[in-house]
Amino acid sequence: MNRTTLSLIAGTTALAAVTGFAALSAPDAPGTDTAAKAAAQLPVERTSLLCPAPSTSDLAETSYTSFTPVTKGTGSGGKAELREAAEESADAPADGEDKGKGKDDGKSGGDKPAKPVLTPKEPGKPVTGDSSGGDAPALVGTADGRFAPGWTVQETTEVAAGTGRGLQGVNCTAPDTDFWFPGASTDADRTDYVHLTNPDDSAAVVDLELYGKDGALKSAVGEGITVPPHSSEPVLLSTLTGERQTNLTVHVNVRSGRVGAAVQALDDKLGGDWLAASTDPSGSLVLPGIPDDATSVRLVAFTPDDADADLKVRLASPSGPITPAGHETLHVKGGMTTAVDLGDVTRGEAGSLVLTPTDRSVPVVAALRVVRGKGDKQETAFIPATRPVGTRATSADNSGKGSTLSLTAPGAAATVKVTASAGSEGGTPVSKTYTIKAGTTQDIEPPAPGGLKGTYALTVETVSGGPVYGARTLTASEGGVPAFTVQTLPDDRGTVAVPEADEDLSVLQK
Repeated sequence: MNRTTLSLIAGTTALAAVTGFAALSAPDAPGTDTAAKAAAQLPVERTSLLCPAPSTSDLAETSYTSFTPVTKGTGSGGKAELREAAEESADAPADGEDKGKGKDDGKSGGDKPAKPVLTPKEPGKPVTGDSSGGDAPALVGTADGRFAPGWTVQETTEVAAGTGRGLQGVNCTAPDTDFWFPGASTDADRTDYVHLTNPDDSAAVVDLELYGKDGALKSAVGEGITVPPHSSEPVLLSTLTGERQTNLTVHVNVRSGRVGAAVQALDDKLGGDWLAASTDPSGSLVLPGIPDDATSVRLVAFTPDDADADLKVRLASPSGPITPAGHETLHVKGGMTTAVDLGDVTRGEAGSLVLTPTDRSVPVVAALRVVRGKGDKQETAFIPATRPVGTRATSADNSGKGSTLSLTAPGAAATVKVTASAGSEGGTPVSKTYTIKAGTTQDIEPPAPGGLKGTYALTVETVSGGPVYGARTLTASEGGVPAFTVQTLPDDRGTVAVPEADEDLSVLQK
């Protein structure tokens, strides 16, 4: 083995330990002991989260909750903080500028250091902040050391009236280069924005691709959108195309750099919410957490593949799998968005939708638009297909009432541990174990910390059994409107696999 190969191995392993975005593996040589080379799971050492600007409404009231679960093996150092994107830009010197200049030296014109919006004090205890009105900016956050593994930030906004009135919630996301949003719209009643947030020191270049019921929509202005460093750009979807489409799939493709992305879907009549990205295209998908009192459920699906996809549609109910009458299967044409209204598919019971291929597996993305209420008292939320809970997942923003935890085990039965953290202003953590039967969905009124004061976090950990998928529904009463928002609970990816060395590589470098 030469020095170059050794350097690549060392560099990749270091990247995995620091970012949590890489895992290193190599094919086993014949006769080797696989167990001896099992990868160690180590906590990630640094992570980033991006929160979109919450609302343009003067009536908006927004709260932020930051939480990091306690993780073994992290040591005692580190910090986490959220800053306004524009303020972070002011802190960063321009290319070629002396890094010692531009700071506040007591003279007029000096830039004052940006003040963090949220600064957590310790893992295991949430910290909260809030803002009012329509001027709240996008936030850029970083965490390292003991604050990095599993760091979660929830943004929740209440809008009293107007387009998008109701409860809107979104988990702040890690920057990436590829996002899929089935369930967007350019319908006359909808005002949908895709928010693009750039955390880095150089500009990002993004293509926005729109797919309707007949395929790709022509849009020259959706190509080559520049997102400046440390800034956020909301792009109104109706400005990208002249076509009115009730159901759209938006593909955010980053040519250079990386961004955080989320779609804010606002309806004149049905309230509104954030539409988070679907999990990566896959042959089988799970969409967990349909509320038991949902009055209307719409499934929107898309395959980027050239081939059509045929999917079995099943509802994982509290008693077991159910085939929705009249919707046994779904045919999705390649490159075209398909939507089907499932009505009140849950029929008064909690449920999760499970999509599996009828024959050949074709990658698909999907999301649900869920409506609660009737008449002029309706409210909307979205549930994208998501990854399983895996080792651990967290919902950061919960109060003494109004939170429901929905867990489904579409394959084998599973046991999970749910932990309610200490409250942001006081309280004692408490844990409880639940068994989810195979093929079912169970709605749980989550445990609350003893002596709760303030906001608390819920952490779900898989103990045994098959994969579990989860979502948290937050509800509130807004003038008789059943306001609600749903956030899925994918694995927090707080640890990364790092291979253990079989031998002293330093000897081979001599």
